[in-house]
Amino acid sequence: MRYTILISIFLFAVFISCKKDQFTETPSLKFEKVNTQELHPGQVLTFTLSFTHKGKFNGNLLVQELVPKCSNVEIDTINSPYPLPDFPAVNNTKGEITVSYGYNVVGFSPVNTPKCPNRNDTAIYRFVLKSDSMHVSDTVSSPPIVIFYQ
Repeated sequence: MRYTILISIFLFAVFISCKKDQFTETPSLKFEKVNTQELHPGQVLTFTLSFTHKGKFNGNLLVQELVPKCSNVEIDTINSPYPLPDFPAVNNTKGEITVSYGYNVVGFSPVNTPKCPNRNDTAIYRFVLKSDSMHVSDTVSSPPIVIFYQ
């Protein structure tokens, strides 16, 4: 009985001391929110993402826009790096990234207009964070975004 109690206390101490570190060499990316799921001409689409990274962070955010196939148009996929600001040179970086696209709005990276004739498109945006040390985060996706034809 005495050994059972001692072993239980020892195992409990081991489990308490072994907690997972939230900062890793591989960037961690999480989709937080999008400002709208119905995008009309003249509106801005804004995604909010959060990330963590062990060490000093410099990297790129890769964005992929997936649009469903029309009968006469193939899947329209755009892969583009999204410029990130310089982050402070501190260890264990944690931050928030805001990505904005405009639908016929001057001053913003453009959203693809619907490719199907006289029809709305539905797009899904996927994001990947790549550190300067070539570590890549998991891919996170937005909910479906309806891009209105007019």
